[in-house]
Amino acid sequence: MSVSPLAPASGFPDLPVIKGVRFAAASAGVKYQDRDDVMLAVADAGSTVAGVFTRSSTRSAPVLDCQEKLLGDLSGAPVAILVNSGNSNAFTGGAGRASVNAIVAETAKAVGTLESRVFTASTGVIGERLPHDRIVNQIAKLNESLTENAAEAAAKAIMTTDTFAKGSYATFDQGGTTVNIAGFAKGSGMIAPDMATMLVYIFTDATVDAQVLQSILSGINETTFNAITVDSDTSTSDSLMLVATGAAGATPITDTNSPAAIEFVEALRTVMLELAHLVVKDGEGATKFVAVNVAGADTDVSAKKIALSIANSPLVKTAIAGEDPNWGRVVMAVGKSGAPADRDLLSIWFGDILVAENGWVADSYSETAGADYMKSPELAITVDIGLGVGTATVWTCDLTHQYITINADYRS
Repeated sequence: MSVSPLAPASGFPDLPVIKGVRFAAASAGVKYQDRDDVMLAVADAGSTVAGVFTRSSTRSAPVLDCQEKLLGDLSGAPVAILVNSGNSNAFTGGAGRASVNAIVAETAKAVGTLESRVFTASTGVIGERLPHDRIVNQIAKLNESLTENAAEAAAKAIMTTDTFAKGSYATFDQGGTTVNIAGFAKGSGMIAPDMATMLVYIFTDATVDAQVLQSILSGINETTFNAITVDSDTSTSDSLMLVATGAAGATPITDTNSPAAIEFVEALRTVMLELAHLVVKDGEGATKFVAVNVAGADTDVSAKKIALSIANSPLVKTAIAGEDPNWGRVVMAVGKSGAPADRDLLSIWFGDILVAENGWVADSYSETAGADYMKSPELAITVDIGLGVGTATVWTCDLTHQYITINADYRS
Protein backbone atom coordinates (compact mmCIF):
# COMPACT_ATOMS: atom_id res chain seq x y z
CA MET A 1 0.00 0.00 0.00
CA SER A 2 1.42 3.39 -0.99
CA VAL A 3 1.91 6.06 1.65
CA SER A 4 -0.78 8.73 1.85
CA PRO A 5 0.08 11.82 -0.21
CA LEU A 6 -0.81 13.86 2.89
CA ALA A 7 1.79 12.13 5.09
CA PRO A 8 4.45 14.39 6.66
CA ALA A 9 7.46 14.61 4.36
CA SER A 10 9.74 14.40 7.39
CA GLY A 11 8.37 11.01 8.45
CA PHE A 12 7.93 9.91 12.05
CA PRO A 13 9.24 12.60 14.42
CA ASP A 14 12.20 12.14 16.74
CA LEU A 15 10.17 11.91 19.94
CA PRO A 16 11.84 13.02 23.16
CA VAL A 17 12.45 10.38 25.80
CA ILE A 18 9.73 10.41 28.43
CA LYS A 19 11.38 9.62 31.74
CA GLY A 20 9.76 6.67 33.41
CA VAL A 21 8.35 5.00 30.26
CA ARG A 22 9.76 2.16 28.16
CA PHE A 23 8.47 0.48 25.00
CA ALA A 24 8.88 -2.75 23.05
CA ALA A 25 7.39 -4.32 19.93
CA ALA A 26 7.30 -7.89 18.66
CA SER A 27 5.75 -10.14 16.03
CA ALA A 28 2.99 -12.44 17.33
CA GLY A 29 1.46 -13.33 13.98
CA VAL A 30 -2.08 -12.44 15.05
CA LYS A 31 -2.92 -11.68 11.42
CA TYR A 32 0.05 -10.03 9.78
CA GLN A 33 3.18 -11.92 8.86
CA ASP A 34 6.74 -10.59 8.76
CA ARG A 35 5.99 -7.47 10.81
CA ASP A 36 5.57 -6.47 14.45
CA ASP A 37 1.94 -6.59 15.54
CA VAL A 38 2.05 -6.23 19.31
CA MET A 39 3.51 -3.50 21.53
CA LEU A 40 4.10 -3.12 25.25
CA ALA A 41 4.55 0.14 27.13
CA VAL A 42 5.48 0.18 30.83
CA ALA A 43 5.43 3.26 33.07
CA ASP A 44 7.06 3.42 36.48
CA ALA A 45 5.21 2.98 39.75
CA GLY A 46 3.43 6.13 40.87
CA SER A 47 2.32 7.10 37.36
CA THR A 48 -1.21 8.44 36.96
CA VAL A 49 -3.52 7.33 34.15
CA ALA A 50 -6.49 8.80 32.30
CA GLY A 51 -8.49 7.57 29.35
CA VAL A 52 -11.44 8.17 27.05
CA PHE A 53 -13.09 5.45 25.01
CA THR A 54 -15.70 4.79 22.38
CA ARG A 55 -19.30 5.14 23.46
CA SER A 56 -20.34 2.49 20.94
CA SER A 57 -22.90 0.11 22.41
CA THR A 58 -20.96 -2.77 20.83
CA ARG A 59 -17.56 -1.80 22.25
CA SER A 60 -14.88 -4.45 22.56
CA ALA A 61 -13.83 -6.54 25.56
CA PRO A 62 -10.54 -4.61 25.97
CA VAL A 63 -12.42 -1.29 26.05
CA LEU A 64 -14.83 -2.54 28.70
CA ASP A 65 -11.94 -3.84 30.79
CA CYS A 66 -10.04 -0.54 30.60
CA GLN A 67 -13.12 1.48 31.51
CA GLU A 68 -13.70 -0.66 34.59
CA LYS A 69 -10.10 -0.29 35.73
CA LEU A 70 -10.08 3.49 35.37
CA LEU A 71 -12.88 3.66 37.93
CA GLY A 72 -10.51 2.17 40.53
CA ASP A 73 -7.11 3.12 41.98
CA LEU A 74 -5.24 5.21 39.39
CA SER A 75 -1.84 5.35 41.10
CA GLY A 76 0.57 3.00 42.78
CA ALA A 77 2.07 0.01 40.97
CA PRO A 78 3.68 0.24 37.50
CA VAL A 79 1.36 0.78 34.54
CA ALA A 80 1.46 -1.62 31.59
CA ILE A 81 -0.27 -1.12 28.23
CA LEU A 82 -0.33 -3.99 25.75
CA VAL A 83 -1.83 -3.52 22.27
CA ASN A 84 -2.19 -5.86 19.32
CA SER A 85 -3.17 -5.20 15.71
CA GLY A 86 -4.87 -7.51 13.22
CA ASN A 87 -7.82 -8.51 15.41
CA SER A 88 -10.07 -6.19 17.44
CA ASN A 89 -11.34 -8.80 19.93
CA ALA A 90 -14.76 -7.20 19.46
CA PHE A 91 -18.08 -9.05 19.15
CA THR A 92 -16.41 -12.20 20.49
CA GLY A 93 -18.71 -12.90 23.44
CA GLY A 94 -17.27 -14.47 26.57
CA ALA A 95 -14.19 -15.52 24.63
CA GLY A 96 -13.26 -11.86 24.31
CA ARG A 97 -13.12 -11.32 28.05
CA ALA A 98 -11.22 -14.59 28.51
CA SER A 99 -8.61 -13.38 26.02
CA VAL A 100 -8.25 -10.08 27.88
CA ASN A 101 -7.88 -11.87 31.20
CA ALA A 102 -5.19 -14.19 29.85
CA ILE A 103 -3.18 -11.33 28.37
CA VAL A 104 -3.56 -9.18 31.50
CA ALA A 105 -2.49 -11.98 33.83
CA GLU A 106 0.65 -12.81 31.86
CA THR A 107 1.57 -9.14 31.42
CA ALA A 108 1.17 -8.39 35.14
CA LYS A 109 3.35 -11.38 35.99
CA ALA A 110 6.10 -10.43 33.52
CA VAL A 111 6.17 -6.73 34.39
CA GLY A 112 5.74 -7.19 38.12
CA THR A 113 2.59 -5.16 38.59
CA LEU A 114 -1.04 -5.57 39.55
CA GLU A 115 -3.59 -6.85 37.04
CA SER A 116 -5.63 -3.72 37.80
CA ARG A 117 -2.77 -1.67 36.35
CA VAL A 118 -2.59 -3.56 33.03
CA PHE A 119 -4.55 -2.01 30.15
CA THR A 120 -5.02 -3.72 26.80
CA ALA A 121 -6.36 -2.78 23.38
CA SER A 122 -6.93 -4.66 20.16
CA THR A 123 -7.52 -3.31 16.66
CA GLY A 124 -8.41 -5.02 13.41
CA VAL A 125 -11.11 -7.36 12.18
CA ILE A 126 -14.35 -7.49 14.20
CA GLY A 127 -16.07 -10.77 15.05
CA GLU A 128 -13.14 -13.18 15.01
CA ARG A 129 -11.76 -14.74 18.19
CA LEU A 130 -8.43 -13.33 19.24
CA PRO A 131 -5.67 -15.96 19.12
CA HIS A 132 -4.37 -14.62 22.43
CA ASP A 133 -1.93 -17.49 22.96
CA ARG A 134 0.23 -15.99 20.21
CA ILE A 135 0.34 -12.72 22.13
CA VAL A 136 0.90 -14.35 25.52
CA ASN A 137 3.87 -16.21 24.06
CA GLN A 138 5.54 -12.88 23.22
CA ILE A 139 5.03 -11.07 26.54
CA ALA A 140 8.21 -12.25 28.24
CA LYS A 141 10.21 -11.25 25.16
CA LEU A 142 8.52 -7.87 25.09
CA ASN A 143 9.28 -7.25 28.76
CA GLU A 144 12.93 -8.19 28.30
CA SER A 145 13.38 -5.84 25.35
CA LEU A 146 11.76 -2.74 26.87
CA THR A 147 13.69 0.46 26.13
CA GLU A 148 12.95 4.16 26.39
CA ASN A 149 13.84 4.66 22.69
CA ALA A 150 11.32 2.29 21.04
CA ALA A 151 8.24 4.51 20.71
CA GLU A 152 8.39 4.47 16.91
CA ALA A 153 8.54 0.67 16.83
CA ALA A 154 5.53 0.58 19.17
CA ALA A 155 3.63 3.00 16.92
CA LYS A 156 4.29 0.87 13.85
CA ALA A 157 3.24 -2.34 15.58
CA ILE A 158 -0.33 -1.14 16.16
CA MET A 159 -1.00 -0.07 12.55
CA THR A 160 -3.69 -1.79 10.46
CA THR A 161 -4.68 -0.02 7.23
CA ASP A 162 -2.51 2.95 8.21
CA THR A 163 0.03 3.96 5.58
CA PHE A 164 2.37 5.70 8.03
CA ALA A 165 3.07 5.76 11.75
CA LYS A 166 1.84 8.88 13.52
CA GLY A 167 3.72 10.65 16.30
CA SER A 168 3.81 14.07 17.94
CA TYR A 169 5.46 15.77 20.90
CA ALA A 170 5.78 18.99 22.84
CA THR A 171 8.42 20.26 25.24
CA PHE A 172 7.94 23.18 27.61
CA ASP A 173 9.46 24.79 30.67
CA GLN A 174 7.54 24.52 33.93
CA GLY A 175 9.09 26.64 36.64
CA GLY A 176 12.60 25.96 35.42
CA THR A 177 12.03 22.23 34.80
CA THR A 178 11.79 20.80 31.28
CA VAL A 179 8.61 18.77 30.78
CA ASN A 180 7.99 16.51 27.79
CA ILE A 181 4.85 15.10 26.21
CA ALA A 182 5.02 12.50 23.44
CA GLY A 183 2.47 10.24 21.85
CA PHE A 184 1.51 8.11 18.88
CA ALA A 185 -1.72 7.07 17.22
CA LYS A 186 -3.12 4.58 14.76
CA GLY A 187 -6.18 5.15 12.64
CA SER A 188 -7.15 5.37 8.99
CA GLY A 189 -10.69 4.05 8.53
CA MET A 190 -13.79 3.59 10.71
CA ILE A 191 -13.11 7.09 11.98
CA ALA A 192 -15.89 9.15 13.54
CA PRO A 193 -14.84 9.18 17.18
CA ASP A 194 -17.44 9.48 19.88
CA MET A 195 -14.99 9.83 22.75
CA ALA A 196 -11.42 9.88 21.49
CA THR A 197 -10.19 8.02 18.48
CA MET A 198 -8.97 4.77 17.10
CA LEU A 199 -5.97 4.02 19.35
CA VAL A 200 -3.88 6.80 20.86
CA TYR A 201 -1.22 6.60 23.58
CA ILE A 202 0.30 9.75 25.07
CA PHE A 203 2.94 9.90 27.79
CA THR A 204 4.35 12.78 29.82
CA ASP A 205 6.90 13.13 32.60
CA ALA A 206 4.79 15.85 34.23
CA THR A 207 3.35 15.23 37.68
CA VAL A 208 -0.44 15.39 37.44
CA ASP A 209 -3.11 14.33 39.91
CA ALA A 210 -5.19 11.47 38.43
CA GLN A 211 -8.53 13.27 38.58
CA VAL A 212 -7.03 16.45 37.14
CA LEU A 213 -5.39 14.42 34.37
CA GLN A 214 -8.76 12.87 33.47
CA SER A 215 -10.50 16.24 33.49
CA ILE A 216 -7.86 17.79 31.25
CA LEU A 217 -7.89 14.88 28.81
CA SER A 218 -11.67 14.79 28.50
CA GLY A 219 -11.82 18.54 27.92
CA ILE A 220 -9.18 18.69 25.17
CA ASN A 221 -10.62 15.61 23.52
CA GLU A 222 -13.82 17.39 22.51
CA THR A 223 -12.04 19.81 20.16
CA THR A 224 -9.39 17.41 18.87
CA PHE A 225 -10.17 13.72 18.46
CA ASN A 226 -13.90 14.25 18.84
CA ALA A 227 -13.74 16.80 16.03
CA ILE A 228 -12.40 14.56 13.25
CA THR A 229 -14.13 12.20 10.85
CA VAL A 230 -13.05 10.09 7.91
CA ASP A 231 -16.13 8.04 7.11
CA SER A 232 -18.72 8.69 9.87
CA ASP A 233 -18.22 5.22 11.39
CA THR A 234 -17.42 5.02 15.11
CA SER A 235 -15.18 2.05 15.96
CA THR A 236 -15.92 -0.57 18.60
CA SER A 237 -12.36 -0.19 19.86
CA ASP A 238 -11.58 3.55 20.04
CA SER A 239 -9.25 4.19 22.99
CA LEU A 240 -7.12 7.13 24.08
CA MET A 241 -4.90 6.79 27.14
CA LEU A 242 -2.70 9.37 28.81
CA VAL A 243 -0.01 8.42 31.34
CA ALA A 244 1.87 10.91 33.54
CA THR A 245 4.99 9.51 35.21
CA GLY A 246 6.01 12.54 37.27
CA ALA A 247 9.64 11.69 36.56
CA ALA A 248 10.60 15.19 35.40
CA GLY A 249 10.34 16.41 38.98
CA ALA A 250 8.23 19.44 38.07
CA THR A 251 5.70 21.07 40.40
CA PRO A 252 2.70 18.74 40.85
CA ILE A 253 -0.45 19.80 38.99
CA THR A 254 -3.37 19.41 41.38
CA ASP A 255 -5.70 22.15 40.15
CA THR A 256 -6.95 22.58 36.57
CA ASN A 257 -6.89 26.36 36.98
CA SER A 258 -3.28 26.65 38.17
CA PRO A 259 -0.63 28.29 35.94
CA ALA A 260 1.18 24.94 35.69
CA ALA A 261 -2.01 23.23 34.52
CA ILE A 262 -2.66 25.91 31.92
CA GLU A 263 0.83 25.43 30.48
CA PHE A 264 0.37 21.68 30.44
CA VAL A 265 -3.03 21.94 28.74
CA GLU A 266 -1.62 24.13 25.98
CA ALA A 267 1.20 21.67 25.25
CA LEU A 268 -1.05 18.61 25.45
CA ARG A 269 -3.59 20.22 23.12
CA THR A 270 -0.84 20.74 20.54
CA VAL A 271 0.09 17.05 20.63
CA MET A 272 -3.49 15.80 20.55
CA LEU A 273 -4.52 18.10 17.71
CA GLU A 274 -1.54 17.13 15.57
CA LEU A 275 -2.20 13.42 16.11
CA ALA A 276 -5.88 13.92 15.27
CA HIS A 277 -4.95 15.71 12.06
CA LEU A 278 -2.50 12.96 11.12
CA VAL A 279 -5.26 10.37 11.45
CA VAL A 280 -7.40 12.32 8.98
CA LYS A 281 -4.44 12.80 6.63
CA ASP A 282 -4.06 9.03 6.58
CA GLY A 283 -7.78 8.49 5.94
CA GLU A 284 -8.23 5.50 3.70
CA GLY A 285 -7.72 6.72 0.13
CA ALA A 286 -7.48 10.37 1.20
CA THR A 287 -5.97 12.97 -1.12
CA LYS A 288 -7.39 16.11 0.54
CA PHE A 289 -7.29 17.36 4.14
CA VAL A 290 -10.29 19.56 4.87
CA ALA A 291 -11.16 21.91 7.71
CA VAL A 292 -14.89 22.60 8.03
CA ASN A 293 -15.53 25.81 9.96
CA VAL A 294 -19.00 26.81 11.10
CA ALA A 295 -19.80 30.19 12.64
CA GLY A 296 -22.98 32.07 13.41
CA ALA A 297 -24.93 29.05 14.66
CA ASP A 298 -27.39 29.45 17.50
CA THR A 299 -25.11 27.39 19.81
CA ASP A 300 -21.73 25.66 19.69
CA VAL A 301 -23.59 22.33 19.77
CA SER A 302 -25.55 23.28 16.65
CA ALA A 303 -22.38 24.49 14.97
CA LYS A 304 -20.66 21.16 15.52
CA LYS A 305 -23.74 19.28 14.32
CA ILE A 306 -23.69 21.27 11.09
CA ALA A 307 -19.92 20.90 10.67
CA LEU A 308 -20.15 17.12 11.05
CA SER A 309 -23.05 16.99 8.60
CA ILE A 310 -20.88 18.71 6.00
CA ALA A 311 -17.77 16.71 6.83
CA ASN A 312 -19.58 13.36 6.69
CA SER A 313 -21.59 13.99 3.54
CA PRO A 314 -20.56 11.51 0.79
CA LEU A 315 -21.68 14.06 -1.81
CA VAL A 316 -19.52 16.82 -0.32
CA LYS A 317 -16.56 14.47 0.10
CA THR A 318 -16.75 13.09 -3.45
CA ALA A 319 -17.01 16.61 -4.85
CA ILE A 320 -13.84 17.47 -2.96
CA ALA A 321 -12.15 14.36 -4.37
CA GLY A 322 -13.15 15.48 -7.87
CA GLU A 323 -11.97 19.04 -7.16
CA ASP A 324 -15.47 20.31 -7.89
CA PRO A 325 -16.43 23.52 -6.02
CA ASN A 326 -20.00 22.29 -5.63
CA TRP A 327 -21.25 24.67 -2.98
CA GLY A 328 -24.80 23.43 -3.46
CA ARG A 329 -23.82 20.24 -1.70
CA VAL A 330 -22.65 22.27 1.28
CA VAL A 331 -26.05 23.95 1.41
CA MET A 332 -27.66 20.50 1.31
CA ALA A 333 -25.52 19.27 4.19
CA VAL A 334 -26.38 22.30 6.32
CA GLY A 335 -30.07 21.70 5.72
CA LYS A 336 -30.03 17.98 6.49
CA SER A 337 -28.17 18.45 9.79
CA GLY A 338 -31.37 19.21 11.68
CA ALA A 339 -29.76 22.18 13.40
CA PRO A 340 -31.46 25.58 13.15
CA ALA A 341 -30.58 27.37 9.89
CA ASP A 342 -32.10 29.90 7.52
CA ARG A 343 -31.40 29.54 3.83
CA ASP A 344 -31.46 33.29 3.20
CA LEU A 345 -28.88 34.02 5.91
CA LEU A 346 -26.20 31.53 4.82
CA SER A 347 -22.76 32.60 3.67
CA ILE A 348 -20.16 30.13 2.34
CA TRP A 349 -16.44 30.45 1.67
CA PHE A 350 -13.96 28.09 0.02
CA GLY A 351 -10.73 29.26 1.61
CA ASP A 352 -10.82 33.07 1.31
CA ILE A 353 -13.20 32.96 -1.64
CA LEU A 354 -16.73 34.15 -0.87
CA VAL A 355 -18.92 31.69 -2.74
CA ALA A 356 -22.41 32.49 -1.47
CA GLU A 357 -24.10 35.07 0.73
CA ASN A 358 -27.63 35.91 1.81
CA GLY A 359 -28.87 32.60 0.49
CA TRP A 360 -27.53 33.02 -3.06
CA VAL A 361 -24.29 32.81 -5.03
CA ALA A 362 -22.09 35.87 -4.40
CA ASP A 363 -21.82 38.42 -7.20
CA SER A 364 -18.03 38.34 -6.84
CA TYR A 365 -17.76 34.55 -7.10
CA SER A 366 -15.88 33.04 -10.02
CA GLU A 367 -16.29 29.33 -10.78
CA THR A 368 -12.77 29.33 -12.17
CA ALA A 369 -11.37 30.67 -8.91
CA GLY A 370 -13.34 28.06 -6.96
CA ALA A 371 -12.12 25.23 -9.18
CA ASP A 372 -8.51 26.39 -8.89
CA TYR A 373 -8.77 26.50 -5.11
CA MET A 374 -10.12 22.94 -4.93
CA LYS A 375 -6.88 21.64 -6.46
CA SER A 376 -5.03 22.32 -3.21
CA PRO A 377 -4.26 19.30 -0.98
CA GLU A 378 -5.41 21.25 2.09
CA LEU A 379 -8.76 23.01 1.99
CA ALA A 380 -11.09 25.01 4.22
CA ILE A 381 -14.86 25.23 3.90
CA THR A 382 -16.42 27.94 6.05
CA VAL A 383 -20.13 28.49 6.62
CA ASP A 384 -21.74 31.35 8.52
CA ILE A 385 -25.25 30.38 9.59
CA GLY A 386 -26.20 33.97 10.46
CA LEU A 387 -28.23 33.14 13.55
CA GLY A 388 -25.97 33.53 16.59
CA VAL A 389 -22.45 33.16 17.96
CA GLY A 390 -22.03 29.36 17.98
CA THR A 391 -18.82 28.08 16.38
CA ALA A 392 -17.11 24.75 15.66
CA THR A 393 -14.37 23.28 13.52
CA VAL A 394 -14.25 19.70 12.28
CA TRP A 395 -11.55 18.10 10.17
CA THR A 396 -12.17 15.51 7.46
CA CYS A 397 -10.84 14.17 4.15
CA ASP A 398 -12.21 13.43 0.70
CA LEU A 399 -13.84 10.17 -0.37
CA THR A 400 -12.11 8.41 -3.26
CA HIS A 401 -12.31 5.15 -5.17
CA GLN A 402 -9.39 3.89 -3.09
CA TYR A 403 -11.52 3.96 0.07
CA ILE A 404 -13.91 1.48 -1.53
CA THR A 405 -11.03 -0.71 -2.73
CA ILE A 406 -9.46 -0.88 0.72
CA ASN A 407 -12.67 -1.70 2.55
CA ALA A 408 -14.06 -4.11 -0.03
CA ASP A 409 -10.95 -6.25 0.40
CA TYR A 410 -10.33 -5.65 4.14
CA ARG A 411 -10.89 -9.25 5.28
CA SER A 412 -9.18 -10.85 2.29
